[in-house]
Parts: sequence; C-alpha cells; structure tokens
Amino acid sequence: MEKYIARDNFMVTYGDGVADVDISKLADFHKSHGKLATVTTVRPIPRFGMLDVDNSGRVREFVEKPEVDGWASAGYMILNRPIFDYLGRDECVLEQEPLQRLAAEGQLMAYRHGGFFFTMDTYREYKYLNELWDNGEAPWNVWE
Repeated sequence: MEKYIARDNFMVTYGDGVADVDISKLADFHKSHGKLATVTTVRPIPRFGMLDVDNSGRVREFVEKPEVDGWASAGYMILNRPIFDYLGRDECVLEQEPLQRLAAEGQLMAYRHGGFFFTMDTYREYKYLNELWDNGEAPWNVWE
C-alpha cells in the first residue's frame, strides 16, 4: 500500500471496532511528539467478574468487571511514512515485530482515549452494537 500513501502521516484502523475518538485531537497529539507512530489506547473492560481466591479456595473478594490497570490498543493509529521501513514481507503482522520494535526504539506513543470504544468480534457484540444504533444510542455517531 506504500505507493498509495502520498502524505507523510496517514491513519490506519483495523475496522472491527467503533469509537468516538476525536480524530483532530489524535492528529494534534501525533504531530506534537514527533515520533513515527501513535496508537489510540483505551482502558480494557473485562468480560467477567474477578475473584481474589486464597489457596483453600475461599473467595476473599469479588469485583464485577473491574477496571484494569493498564491500556489496550483501540486500533486507531497514525503512522509516518518511515513505518514502511519496519514492515517486512506479506506475512508481516503490524502488532508483532513492527510495533514491538517501534516501542523498543521509543518511536511509539499512546493517545489515551477515555470515551466510548467497543469491538465487534462476536455475534453477541454485533447484536449489541446494532441495538445501540437502532435505538439512537450509538456513542460513536458523532457526525449528526
């Protein structure tokens, strides 16, 4: 795809998630730091309640879907043209060697998104997101 990219910076997404990311703020953040790549990050939401269990099996604490300490990739990225030097053959997986190498070299920055983000990897998620849309409750519908 390199031959189709005419600008120094370009955006990439996986296409399996929806979010209300402010693209202008994301672009401003990317321009501000001068690194090769920016990935939008979100706080992951666990699918299950979490238990703190001792060695005897006694549950010391139960927390329903607690906020996880850490950040996950939301898949919305801005990359600079030199990223193509990090990509190998057709079998190259962006989330593996290229992004890991960028991180190790200090060339990967995280844009922290605190708004809505949801992936659509399963039929259950498909149904949920379509219900939000059909009911006029889609937080990612920021263009109306």
